[in-house]
Order: sequence, then C-alpha cells, then structure tokens
Amino acid sequence: MLDADRSLRHPRALELPRADGSLYVYKPGVGGAFASRAVPAMSRIAIAAVHVVADPHAPNGPRDPVRLDWEATMAYRRHMWSYGVGVAEGMDTAQRGMGLGWPVASELIERSITEARNAGGLVVCGAGTDQLELGSARNLDEVEEAYAEQCQFIESRGGRVVLMASRELARIATRPDDYARVYGRVLGSLDRPAVIHWLGDMFDPELHGYWGHEDVDLAMDVCVDVMSEHRAKVDGVKISLLDASREVTMRRRLPDGVRMYTGDDFNFTEMIAGDDLGHSDALLGILDAIAPAAAAALMALDAGDVERYRAILAPSVPLSRHIFAAPTRFYKTGIVFMAYLNGHQSRFKMVSGLERSRSAVHLSEVFVLADKAGLLRDPESAADRMRAFLALSGVA
Repeated sequence: MLDADRSLRHPRALELPRADGSLYVYKPGVGGAFASRAVPAMSRIAIAAVHVVADPHAPNGPRDPVRLDWEATMAYRRHMWSYGVGVAEGMDTAQRGMGLGWPVASELIERSITEARNAGGLVVCGAGTDQLELGSARNLDEVEEAYAEQCQFIESRGGRVVLMASRELARIATRPDDYARVYGRVLGSLDRPAVIHWLGDMFDPELHGYWGHEDVDLAMDVCVDVMSEHRAKVDGVKISLLDASREVTMRRRLPDGVRMYTGDDFNFTEMIAGDDLGHSDALLGILDAIAPAAAAALMALDAGDVERYRAILAPSVPLSRHIFAAPTRFYKTGIVFMAYLNGHQSRFKMVSGLERSRSAVHLSEVFVLADKAGLLRDPESAADRMRAFLALSGVA
C-alpha cells in the first residue's frame, strides 16, 4: 500500500480500472515530440476521416436536434492540416448514419470547404443518400436522385466527392446490375473524379451484401467493373474491410491511374508501405487520432527510410486495433476520447450520446496505448482529464 501511495504522488500517476473491477496504478510517460509540418507528404496521400465536436451545453439524447461546437470542430480540421494531413469531411467518423444527418452534414461540409480554402488544406467530402429516411426509397431512381443532390451540393461549393455506401441502395437493390446502374449514373454526372467508399458491414451492418453479393470476392468483381467502365470519373477507391489480403488483391486489379486508399485501421502500416507491385494511399479514421505520428512516419517514407517509417507507426497499431475492436462501428468513441484527452474539446461528449457506447475499462486502455505511442501531447493534462472522466464514471 505504501508503494502505491508513493506512486500516486507523481503528478501524472492515476488509478485505472481492470475488467475484473480491480484498480492498478499507471504513470504516463513524458509525451510525444512530433513536430507539425504543414506540407503534405510527397510519396503518399494521407487523408483523415475526422470526427465532430458536440456542443457541450446542448441536450444530447438520441432524439435531440444535433448541435455542434463549430469552433472546436473547425479547429480540429485546422489541426489536421497543420500536420499536412488532409480531411475527409462528413464521413462515418463524423457519425454520418449514427446521429449526424444530412442537414447538419451539409453545413459541416460547406464550412470545411471554406476552412480548407483559407488554410490551403486538402478536403474531400462524403456524399450519400441519408436525406432519405431508412426504408423510404421506393426505387433506384430515388436513390440516384439523393446521391445526385448531395454530389451537386458538394461540387457547387468547390468540393471533391467521396461516394459513400448507401443503406437505401443496399436495401432495395436485388442484383449486382442495380449497383452498376446507380454508380454509373452518379459518376457520369460528376464534374470531377470521385473516390468510391466500400464500407464493410463490420462498420455498418445495414450494408451487408453490398455490390449485390455476400461473397466479398464476387462483390469486388462488381466494384472493379464499375471503376473500369467509368475510369475517367474515378480518382480511387477506399475499402474498409479490415482484410489486408483482399485490399492487396483489389489494388492489383485497379484500372491504371486509380488509387487504392486504404481504410484498413488494423493493417494500415503495411498497406501504406506497399510492396514491389504498388502501395495504398490512406483515407483512414485512425488518422484522426494519430496524425502527428503519421505525418512524421510519412516524412521518413518520403526520405526512403522505410525502417524509420515502421518504427514510428508501430506503437500506434495496438492503439488502432483497440479503438476499432468489435463492435467496430463504435470506434468513433475512442477517436473522440483521444481528442478530449489531448485538449481539443472541453468535454467528452458526442452527438446522440454515443460516448456511452464504450466502457471505462475500454477507454482506460485507450489512454494507456495512446501514451505508449507518444500520442498524448501533454500527459499531465491528459491524466487530469482521465481522472475527471473516471470520477464521472463512478471509478474511484
């Protein structure tokens, strides 16, 4: 007991909970030393799917209107750009489909495009069909019209489109040709090439059987055929299947000039490094939390130092695997918790109360793994915030 008491006298030491209900003393390190670099990497494109900051003073139930802390939300985008990392706006990390609907998402997208223009940062924007109530689309025409409305909104503001997977398309499509028809018509209407986002059902169960097949390899055939037929309107594809072998297989099948943007938050280090036959760029949710380390690693990769690239990113992999652990769709909670620990928002609060989707034990491990990865920019302040969170969680 005396040793534990002495350990807790350290300004950063605190007691964290285990799954069995016991507590243990943990003392964070001295913090990361990753310098900001506003210049993007040259060897790879790195884009973070970023979260939103809920208004800490607004009602926050699942049925309450969504209110954002706009200044904190935009400041976080500027934080990404300060490390040379691009922003993917209005994606699933921003709780599209899990609290954030199109009315607020459209304002978010418009604000971010303006901020990006002022900051000289890269931004791409998610276009979907979520202005349609789930179960309301009567036919493929209505799905196409919903996609077209969001795409036109984004392009009219000077933005670039990421075509997100559509729950309504997954619900009413009866065959692969239905996907080919909808994507073909939507892509054909665009002014600029888009990124296609294939989101696996581990992220959203409503997307099971996307591209008209439950078999992932057959689904891949459909997606590749769509991109081949509309090559001029496709910048790349982001796949979020958490399956490294399938990403590599698809990467090798892409039409010339079409990029693979890894969405594999488990195996991103290897996907970005690539092999003799190619590499993946990155459009990742975990980049929201690890941008400082990722920017430093990509700087090493630009210099041809693959060993240093791996050494910098390796400690962030356990953190990412933990944040994206099943049920994977709740990864946003760990992402926002990291922002809270690092002082990017005043309270640990999420749209629709999603902060309650992960346990105090889970989030305590986020704290530990972030510290070990050097991703707590001020460990003493982070420890204070961790203590406040634990007190509110009833952990004493």
